[in-house]
Amino acid sequence: MTTTMKPGRFGVFGGRYVPETLMANLIELEAAFEAAWEDKSFKADLAATLADFVGRPTPLYFAERLSGEWGGRVFLKREDLTHTGAHKINNAVGQALLAKRMGKQRIVAETGAGQHGVATAAACARLGLSCRVYMGALDCERQQPNVARMKLLGAEVFPCEGGTRNLKVAINEAIRDWVAHPNETYYLLGSAVGPHPYPTIVRELQSVIGIEAREQFSRREGKLPDAVIACVGGGSNAIGIFAPFLDDKVALFGVEAGGDSPQHGSCTLAHGRPGVLHGAFSYVLQDGDGQITGTHSIAPGLDYPGVGPQHSALKDSGRVRYEIETDETALAAFHELSRIEGILPALESSHALAFARRYLRENKGKTVIVNLSGRGDKDLPSIMARSTGLPARDGGANAR
Repeated sequence: MTTTMKPGRFGVFGGRYVPETLMANLIELEAAFEAAWEDKSFKADLAATLADFVGRPTPLYFAERLSGEWGGRVFLKREDLTHTGAHKINNAVGQALLAKRMGKQRIVAETGAGQHGVATAAACARLGLSCRVYMGALDCERQQPNVARMKLLGAEVFPCEGGTRNLKVAINEAIRDWVAHPNETYYLLGSAVGPHPYPTIVRELQSVIGIEAREQFSRREGKLPDAVIACVGGGSNAIGIFAPFLDDKVALFGVEAGGDSPQHGSCTLAHGRPGVLHGAFSYVLQDGDGQITGTHSIAPGLDYPGVGPQHSALKDSGRVRYEIETDETALAAFHELSRIEGILPALESSHALAFARRYLRENKGKTVIVNLSGRGDKDLPSIMARSTGLPARDGGANAR
């Protein structure tokens, strides 16, 4: 279940819809990744980097007090404890090692919440690679700590104005840069979106989450959990934890951002329809004329009008159920975990927690693993503004 039915496709989804100038680069990247993935020395370098630099394996934490409150058993896969504070580092170090193997010295990346940008900047600093990160101007405003971290790590941060001023615009600009400098540049894409082979590369690099979680839970409990839950924007943390469970009798739930109401959020799989965005055929939020529509979420990493093509296939097959949580329910789950367990989750992860609470209250006694994809330090300005009634840097109407 972790492989495509044919190269570059997940059922009808996926493919390469890019300018002709990039086709050679994508073909080169596909061949380079396949060779690296079969190379024991590359795998050894990656494993050592994940252990010594990233801090893997991350714990699978039993949230005992939260479990008592919610009426089931809650385990948290603690990706918030990785170096740089989120799952994004797993993919960033893997692709940075691949870029260096390919002889690329200039890295461009996009970021929404800033975590992929920070992870990429850290990976490039470690390997001595040049790094430029594109970030929506709105996201620069609401994620200022991460902007500062990227700059301290040696990255050039380019704020992207125009349009929605969020992740979609950042991806557009990163792709434009790559088109303009195709030979010397490696585009280090941060989510399981984009043209083939990126969705496959990102899934394989992020599957370490699910591989560890499955082994850790089985060793502790002697069985598998009832459900695995993860938030979904582009979908990298979700496909990373889902992939090793796809052939198991385990319920899988992806949780999209409903914003201030499910009709005004970033619910691509709930409200979108198939179309092409950023080089791949997938579910996309679009109007009747096929124009991409605006999105909104208090969580910048979920504020995106598309989704990875494998998630689109998993939705249509019914293997994964995709649910919606709003800003309000995510914030409530954020505060519950913080006060009950002493853990500040990212607002993205808080959407998964909110659904876990709802699921357990409807299914008493069940056991779930929630992918705690990142920590909440980056979100404190938005959270504190909401708490005090001040205008929050969470996009609001400007993000739509």
